[in-house]
Amino acid sequence: MAIQWFPGHMHLTKKAIEERIKEIDVVIELLDARLPGSSANPMLAGLTGAKPTLKVLNKQDLADPARTALWLAHYNAQAGTPAIGLDASMSTPAKALIDACHSLAPTRGSMVKPMRVLICGIPNVGKSTLINTLTGKRATKTGDEAGITKVEQRLVLADGFYLWDTPGMLWPRIIVAKSGYNLAASGAIGRNAFEEEEVALELLDYLIPHYPAMLAARYRLELPAGTSDEQALEEIGRKRGAVLSKGRINLQKAAEIVIYEFRAGTLGRITLETPEEFAGWMAAGQLLDAERQVKKDRIETSRLVKLKKIPRPAKPDLR
Repeated sequence: MAIQWFPGHMHLTKKAIEERIKEIDVVIELLDARLPGSSANPMLAGLTGAKPTLKVLNKQDLADPARTALWLAHYNAQAGTPAIGLDASMSTPAKALIDACHSLAPTRGSMVKPMRVLICGIPNVGKSTLINTLTGKRATKTGDEAGITKVEQRLVLADGFYLWDTPGMLWPRIIVAKSGYNLAASGAIGRNAFEEEEVALELLDYLIPHYPAMLAARYRLELPAGTSDEQALEEIGRKRGAVLSKGRINLQKAAEIVIYEFRAGTLGRITLETPEEFAGWMAAGQLLDAERQVKKDRIETSRLVKLKKIPRPAKPDLR
């Protein structure tokens, strides 16, 4: 199943960014450090044009630190994509962001020429929580649910430093299937757009080979070679008491446990993709998308040919 989610308010966010970007000096794209590739919006580059952009890997305290270092090196090695990491434990996140923005637009930041920054990101990436930390007050509503922020708002982060917050936005079609599952697991996609059991199985399919010790420790599992995601989910349900009549496992409840504990970080510090893995998934997704487009074009061409072959009645002679 391909997971897709692009509700109407995201289209309005896209329009708002197109209008706001004309007066913006720096763009901050907030990424989820647990899935930095999947949480990067491919539509954003087209919306922001040549504006200096800072990539911020948020929630790095929940992510695998070794993999976070790989992703930061990956982005910083590319021209025009400086990246930093942030998390809830940092005492001065505002200073880190302000300094990074000043390095991208050194002539801005005074009362005469204020720094105008637009912060964007996928839903539930921690943008509202970060902004509340930066401002030192409850400026925006937060929650572990996609799509809470629905309107743009301007905040004063410091003298001569203005920050525009935008609602979380995905993109109309996710072509990387694995990204859809990772986004759903992280909470970036509305809960009505996916099946928890399917997402939990995909999550376990990745965790079993990459983070087996964390799974074993958290759920007291034995994971012999060849353990499948289905077997792991059933055993987790059994260990956590998600048992129905006649010993049947409540897989829905087990799936909810796995997803919740991944999101909360109680499983451990986990990152669901490396730069190399994501590049491979993207290449495969682009190939499938190109093949899909060729098929679509062929069907459309065939339809037009058939229409041309339909005999049209002669016009009556009105003379």
